[in-house]
Amino acid sequence: MTWYLILIALVGLERVAELVVARRNAAWSMARGGVMTGQGHYPWMVALHTGLLVCAPLEVALAERPFLPALGWPMLALVVAAQGLRWWCITSLGPRWNTQVIVVPGLPLVTRGPYRFRWLRHPNYVAVVVEGLALPLVHTAWVTALAFTVLNAALMVVRIRCENAALALASER
Repeated sequence: MTWYLILIALVGLERVAELVVARRNAAWSMARGGVMTGQGHYPWMVALHTGLLVCAPLEVALAERPFLPALGWPMLALVVAAQGLRWWCITSLGPRWNTQVIVVPGLPLVTRGPYRFRWLRHPNYVAVVVEGLALPLVHTAWVTALAFTVLNAALMVVRIRCENAALALASER
């Protein structure tokens, strides 16, 4: 269980790093006339992602979930792959990446990195989905994995609609 807590802490530190990058990038975007939308769903995203990091180890401890190597090791590989995809997205978007929906009007869509695949408009959310399922399952916290996946799916419908609308509006300006 100790190593699992370390893994959760490392993912938590990664989230803090994301917030530092997002704050810097928000300042960059706003200085260039960036428009922020979707503030209503953002607190729910923060709560959901915080809940994932809290509930997974709690479920493992309280429900005495075992580590099953046949499940745990592949899930750990998926967690690492999700982090790689997330940071590929962050570096590809550069200062335009953010945890909030901020669009600078007039800037063209990014077409490098994973964004060059037109059939995959939101690759960062693939990373979120994979991590949200895999991180709890590293240590068989299946209730957390299921709850996060269902709640995240509902939230992603709202978030992706918001992003698509913001991007469409920004391209018109």
